[in-house]
Amino acid sequence: MKAMLTGFAAIVLIGIGAWYVLGQAGFSSQDVYSSQNVRLD
Repeated sequence: MKAMLTGFAAIVLIGIGAWYVLGQAGFSSQDVYSSQNVRLD
């Protein structure tokens, strides 16, 4: 049970870290799928 909870905690930390790093690197869906002809609010 302890190993499973540790795994869940690791998944949460990796997910939050990936969200932050990809957002800072410019890989957000808004940055990737928009162009000069697309207006996103």
